Amino acid sequence: MMLQVEIMTKSTSTATSPSTESKSAAGGESGTKPLRDISLLVGGQGGDGTLTVADLLARYFNSQGLYIYGTRRILSRIRGGLAAGATRASVDPVWAQKGTHDVLVAFYQEAVTFGQKDLSPGGFILLDEKVATAEGERVYSLPLSLTAASSVGNGLYKNTLSYGALSVMLGMDRTAARGVVEKRFGKMSAERLTKNLTAFDLGVEMASKQFGEKPLIRMEKGAASGLHMFNGNRAAALGFIVGGARFFSGYPITPATPLLETMQEYLPQFGGVVRQVEDELSAINMALGAAYAGVRAMTATSGPGFALMSEALGHAGMAEIPVVIVDCQRVGPSTGQPTRHEQSDVLTAVFMSHGESPRVVIAPGFTEDAFNMAPVALNLAERWQMPVIMLMDQALCENTVSSPDFDLASVRVDRGKLLTEAELQKMDVYKRYQFTDDGVSPRVVPGMKGGQYQATGNEHDEWGHVTINLQNRNQMMAKRMGHVEHAKADLPPPLIWGEEKSAKVGFIGFGSTYGPIREAQTILDKEGVTTRFYQARTIWPVPVDTLQPFLDSVDVAYVVEHNYMGQFAMLIKEFIKDPKIKNILKYDGESFRAHEIVNAVQGGQ
Repeated sequence: MMLQVEIMTKSTSTATSPSTESKSAAGGESGTKPLRDISLLVGGQGGDGTLTVADLLARYFNSQGLYIYGTRRILSRIRGGLAAGATRASVDPVWAQKGTHDVLVAFYQEAVTFGQKDLSPGGFILLDEKVATAEGERVYSLPLSLTAASSVGNGLYKNTLSYGALSVMLGMDRTAARGVVEKRFGKMSAERLTKNLTAFDLGVEMASKQFGEKPLIRMEKGAASGLHMFNGNRAAALGFIVGGARFFSGYPITPATPLLETMQEYLPQFGGVVRQVEDELSAINMALGAAYAGVRAMTATSGPGFALMSEALGHAGMAEIPVVIVDCQRVGPSTGQPTRHEQSDVLTAVFMSHGESPRVVIAPGFTEDAFNMAPVALNLAERWQMPVIMLMDQALCENTVSSPDFDLASVRVDRGKLLTEAELQKMDVYKRYQFTDDGVSPRVVPGMKGGQYQATGNEHDEWGHVTINLQNRNQMMAKRMGHVEHAKADLPPPLIWGEEKSAKVGFIGFGSTYGPIREAQTILDKEGVTTRFYQARTIWPVPVDTLQPFLDSVDVAYVVEHNYMGQFAMLIKEFIKDPKIKNILKYDGESFRAHEIVNAVQGGQ
C-alpha cells in the first residue's frame, strides 16, 4: 500500500514571513487565485461545542472532493479552558497539520492568543463580537453568541451560525454547506435540526450584509471521491472486528475511549461481546479469560491503565495466552496531560512485566494501516501464543483523516495451532505446553474431550503442572522467549518512502510521525535534498534485518519521535552500532509540523 503525498508549500519561510505570492494565494486583495490547501482553526471554551464548527467544515470540504486532516486540542475537564479544532482541506492527500492557519474563528480571547501567531499572510480572523478582540488588517467581528441567544434561543447555536457566516466568507457552495447541517443534525430531534438550520441561515444573512458576497478566501474544488473521514481508533476497532475479534473489555481512558465506543457500537452485531469494566486490571484479565476459552480477545488503554496491566501481561506470557493490547499513548508520567500527544511508552511496551516475558510490539502509522494491522495483531497473538501490543498515539487515535474504503479482501485469519476435536482425538497424548521445534504447542479450548489446559502463572512442565525443576526451567524459558525469535518472519514489514539510490538523508519513525515526515520529505525534495523514510511497523523485536540495509543506504538517519529520551533510537542503537543515527525529538504535547523536521535537518541537528 503506497500512498502518495504532494505538498504545495515551497519552503518553511511561508510559516513566518509574508510574501506577495502567499497573499494572492489566500485570495487576499486580488482574490484571483483559490487555495489548494487550507487550514481553519476554531477556538472557544471547553463545553461550548466549539469542535462542532471544525466538524461541519470537515464534512463540507470532504463533500467537495478534498482531502481532510482534522485535529482537536482540548483540556481534560468538562467545561472551561481553551478548546480548539483545526480542519485542513487540500486538493492533494494530507496526513498532518499545516504549519499555519488561513482562517481563525475565535469565540474566546485565549483562542486569539493561541491562534493568531500562526495565522498565514493573507489569512483572516472571525471574532465573536464583545467576547474576543484582535489587532490586524483582516479581522472581522459578528455578534455570534448574542444573535444565537436572541434569535435561536441559546448562545451555543453560535457554532452553526458561524459556519453559515464562513460559508459566505469562503465562497462555499451554499446548498452543499446547508446540506451538511441537515445531515449532521438530521438524526436528532426535529426542533434541534430546525434551530441549527435557522442558525446557519442567520449566519449567511449576517455575513452577506456586513461583508458582501465576494469571498475573502476561495478554495479549489477537489477530485477525490469515495473518501471517508476516519480516525485511528475507529479504523483499528473495525479492523479487529473484521479480523475475528469477538471479545473486547475496556475501561474508559483518554485517548482510547473511542475505540471502546466503536466496539460497543458494532461488535455485538457480529456475535461479539463488549464489557466496560471497573478498571484496567479487570479489562486485561477478562480479555485473558476470553482468550483462554478460545475467543479472539483484546483490550485497549492508555499509559496509566497500561501500567496497571503489567502483572497480567506477564501472566499471558507465562501461560502462553494469546491476547492483543492497544496502547493509545499520551503525555506522561502519571496522569500527565491526558489529552495531549506523546510516544513515550515504547520502552514500557517492550520491557514491562515482572521477569522476562515474550511479546511483540507493532505500530501502525495512519488510519488504513491501523485497520490492516489489527487482524495481523490477532494472527500474531494466536499463531505464536503470546501477547501482542499495538502501539498507537493520541494524534493517530483521535485526529480525523480522509481514507478510502478499507480492503476487506486482504484480511486473513490465522488461528495457529488451535486444535479441533477431531485433531485432538488423533493424538495419543496431549500436553498443553509440549516442546516443539518452533516452541509453539498445540492449543485446545477448555472442556474438549481428551484435552487439558492449565493456565497457571507459576513455572510449569509440559503438562502444566507446577515445578521448580532446573532443567525444565531452562527449557521453558527458551521455549517462551523463542516465540519472539520464531515470529520474526511474520512481523509487519516497514514501508519505505523516497529515493532508494540518490537519497543521503534518512528518516526513521513510527506511528503518527508518518504524516509530518512525508510532508518534510516533499519540502526538502523541492529544495534539492532527497530523502528516504523508514516507516517502522514493528518496534519489538527490533527489525535489524531491514533497518541495517536502510542505514547503509544513507549518510545520516534521523529517528523522529515524541519523547524526551529518544526511546526507539535507544532500542535501535542496542542492536545496531552506527554513529549516523541522530534524534529529532518533540515532547511538548503537540504533534510535529513538517517545517520543524525540515529545520532540524537544515540545522544539522
